[in-house]
Amino acid sequence: MKKIIPSSIRLRKEDFQNLGLNPARVELWEDGMRTDGGRGSYEWWYFDSHLDNGGKLVIVFLTKSFVTPNRPLTPTVTLQYDAPDGTHYEELLTYPAAKFFASREHCDVKIGENVFSGDLHAYTIRLSGKQVNAELTLTGRVPAWRPGTGQIFFGEHDEHFFAWLPSVPEGSVEGELTINGQSQRITGTGYHDHNWGNVSMLRLMNHWYWGRAKIGEYTVISSFITAEKKYGYRTFPVFLLAKNGIMVAQSTLDSPAFSQSGEHLDDVTKKPVHDELVYDHTNGNERYVVTYRREKDILRTRFVDTLPLPARLLAKLIGFSGAYLRFSGTASLEHFVGGELVEQVSDPAIWELMYFGHTQKS
Repeated sequence: MKKIIPSSIRLRKEDFQNLGLNPARVELWEDGMRTDGGRGSYEWWYFDSHLDNGGKLVIVFLTKSFVTPNRPLTPTVTLQYDAPDGTHYEELLTYPAAKFFASREHCDVKIGENVFSGDLHAYTIRLSGKQVNAELTLTGRVPAWRPGTGQIFFGEHDEHFFAWLPSVPEGSVEGELTINGQSQRITGTGYHDHNWGNVSMLRLMNHWYWGRAKIGEYTVISSFITAEKKYGYRTFPVFLLAKNGIMVAQSTLDSPAFSQSGEHLDDVTKKPVHDELVYDHTNGNERYVVTYRREKDILRTRFVDTLPLPARLLAKLIGFSGAYLRFSGTASLEHFVGGELVEQVSDPAIWELMYFGHTQKS
């Protein structure tokens, strides 16, 4: 039997000290550039918005793909917009390394003429694409959050890591979106996080579920990460719950409990998908249960199909089978005090399933 390589989230006092982190609060520099952008690293700043017009908007600024961190700096900006009428727009903008700038003091990223800049509360996002231009502001309504040290370490000597910082767990969005020369004012709710690491995620993780939702007066961010086989398929549940901008629950080493049901095989990606996900968090005599119920598949993509032909052939040859799925449905929240149900709310939500390689096998 092969030895299982350790992986862990570090929460000890010395872990925060070693990483230069303040356990009590997130600081400005944490949303600044955390890598050198060179070979052996990747980093991205992510934004999404559920718009009041029914549209969904995602913008990401990347130093390079998380799949190929050994490449040199390859500044990239991506946009995906699902319009209310069902039309899907995409932008993929790649620039030479000389067109990249990122501050280490706070979030201030410039890739060509595109800008992602802010201070853990107010952000400006500007994108100039071939079809779509965006000029947006994101204003936080829930304070920046770091789950523990924000890093999962992998290896006998913690030599590999993946880091995640939800800089704006939930906020208001407004601005202008221009599509093929036609401009429109948009408003909605938004989210921003920051991710970085030092080895391809394909080598660390098997898959994850990730979602965020606005459920009545509550904001929830949830993730369930499953490490790769050599790490024993270890799981890491991550959970944040805020009410009216004030945090009321967050994940610990022991909570939340996670369960999934209604498994079926997706006919496009050939990956297992679950119709229901449940995060069950208990703290003292209070218990919060958040349930995602799938109603529709918004996006189902095999990564191999997005690659250029030579890379696609190589990926198939080595058996790469990564996939990305995005779902819509409802998220419900039940709040119990002393075992008694005192509150129950539900609202529409969107969440994702990311497979980094082969389907989990025992």
